[in-house]
Amino acid sequence: MIVILGLVIFIAAVVIGLTGVLTNSTSGHELTGGFSVFGHDMTGSTGTLFLYGIIVGAAALLGLILLLAGIRGRPSHRGSVSRHGLQQSRRETASAGMDRDDLAGQRDPARADNANARGNDSPPGDRVPAPDGGHRSKLHLFGHRTGP
Repeated sequence: MIVILGLVIFIAAVVIGLTGVLTNSTSGHELTGGFSVFGHDMTGSTGTLFLYGIIVGAAALLGLILLLAGIRGRPSHRGSVSRHGLQQSRRETASAGMDRDDLAGQRDPARADNANARGNDSPPGDRVPAPDGGHRSKLHLFGHRTGP
């Protein structure tokens, strides 16, 4: 929608500019008083002056577009660097999680073998209960707290 609106405005500006230049270029529209720009005397018709105004305006618009594109490009570069860092961090986190799961998988059979060996060698009355009554403790905001 914005592109269509921009195209319509651009076409209207071109038509108005061409009309202004072509209708004011006859001998009846000569500049009565000369003027100078950067030491150069300018002569001609009001249509020529209008054309110079269009050229200067287009150059100013091009400069503004380049300025805004440069300003806008900087955050996107920082954003791409941040996204790359985030992707790298996620890969490392996933790799660490897989390593943790592998170690946990290796630890559980070793614990089961150790428990079976202890259970076969010692009588059931010799086992010492866990200090929290056999429940796992949960990490809480202000430290460890045992719970059911």
